[in-house]
Amino acid sequence: MKPTKIAELLNEPACEHNAKSKSGCARPKPGATAGGCAFDGAQIALLPIADVAHIVHGPIACAGSSWDNRGTRSSGPALYKIGMTTDLTEQDIIMGRGEKRLFHAIGQAIDSHAPAAVFVYNTCVPALTGDDIESVCQAASQRWGTPVVAVDCAGFYGTKNLGNRIAGEAMFKHVIGTREPDPVPASAQRAGIEVHDVNLIGEYNIAGEFWHVLPLFDELGLRVIGSLSGDARFREVQTMHRAEVSMVVCAKALLNVARKLQTQYQVPYFEGSFYGATDTSRALRDFARGIGDASLTQRTETLIAREEARIHAALEPWRKRLRGKRVLLNTGGVKSWSIVSALQDLGMEVVATGTSKSTEEDKARIRELMGEKTRMISDGSPKALLGVFREYQADILIAGGRNMYVAIKARIPFLDINQEREFGYEGYTGMLELARQLALTLQSPVWASVRKPAPWRAVPDTAAGSAQ
Repeated sequence: MKPTKIAELLNEPACEHNAKSKSGCARPKPGATAGGCAFDGAQIALLPIADVAHIVHGPIACAGSSWDNRGTRSSGPALYKIGMTTDLTEQDIIMGRGEKRLFHAIGQAIDSHAPAAVFVYNTCVPALTGDDIESVCQAASQRWGTPVVAVDCAGFYGTKNLGNRIAGEAMFKHVIGTREPDPVPASAQRAGIEVHDVNLIGEYNIAGEFWHVLPLFDELGLRVIGSLSGDARFREVQTMHRAEVSMVVCAKALLNVARKLQTQYQVPYFEGSFYGATDTSRALRDFARGIGDASLTQRTETLIAREEARIHAALEPWRKRLRGKRVLLNTGGVKSWSIVSALQDLGMEVVATGTSKSTEEDKARIRELMGEKTRMISDGSPKALLGVFREYQADILIAGGRNMYVAIKARIPFLDINQEREFGYEGYTGMLELARQLALTLQSPVWASVRKPAPWRAVPDTAAGSAQ
């Protein structure tokens, strides 16, 4: 990828901090990719497209170290679960066989699995040796009649966030706008409810959590014609340009897609969250407001009143167990503020939140929810986290899986909130699961046991006493 293109992706006009300071996003620094390189970010953004063959062009370690690192779920095809790589060796590199191996790998994937499309992810080694994956993908597409999309995302280009944007750019360049949506089903027309097409951008269906929200969309007549990319299909991504409005779930990842849909296809967008009852209701209202249908607005308010009454009644026993508990939240991006709202709905107090991967917009949301004097953590090292935990006398640490062993060694309650988790927390129903997991974690008898002095330290030294 040309340096000018990378600079263009970093200089995202829709970012508030970019418009304010004209500085763009942070440039890559040495060691910055330790938390995920550009290849990792691109694959994370696109891997949940379930009916596509995802081929990693490079040494096998690139595929093996990153595959299926986001716990997305699919309601149908499972092709995205099959790891595919060209497995370049030293001989391939020395002899210049990279492009040939890639061409045959694409053919094998198409012949074996008949995918809706093939995505090819470029990695550091073939990028350095100069493999022209764009030309190979074009030739393969003509040879087999299947769309083959090149995603030029070599890891050394930059951070995981840049890789997210590279993936979005590839979708906008090669996929979005290449097909028209399917007609509205006759069953929906007979129901007498006008169906409105919407997009979700940056929603990954972690642990199947969006399935808690989807029935509400169906009831309101909102058809998700494109999800980038949780439980998505290639033919759905092709039609995202025909939506009436888009909701951006994670602004730092794919804001460039939302902006281009607005500028080129007049599809407005807003940023929202499905974590917590308050934010779920706000997101549904924002959809109705963006579409501008009075009937939809009325149905939305009726649904919100019903669901909020139901969930508040169901949550009351859990609130009695959780109210007043102090939380240290160490995550980034949209979860740095969206989870705050969910925890506040449960009557809990967030004493500090991590912002290592948050945008200026995310930080503004945090201040709005927690006040101007809120503690934001940029240093996520174990020492700093435990220091903040003890300083603020927190009761539980909510963070990603990499912090789990830090919490276990320090003998403090811990709840995993990132993509490795097995429980979905979105929507009204997801609030119940979140409350249940928090209560089980905080009130587990193990904490009282592990904090007791060791038995041999608790027993008085009677032998020494008798000798005296």
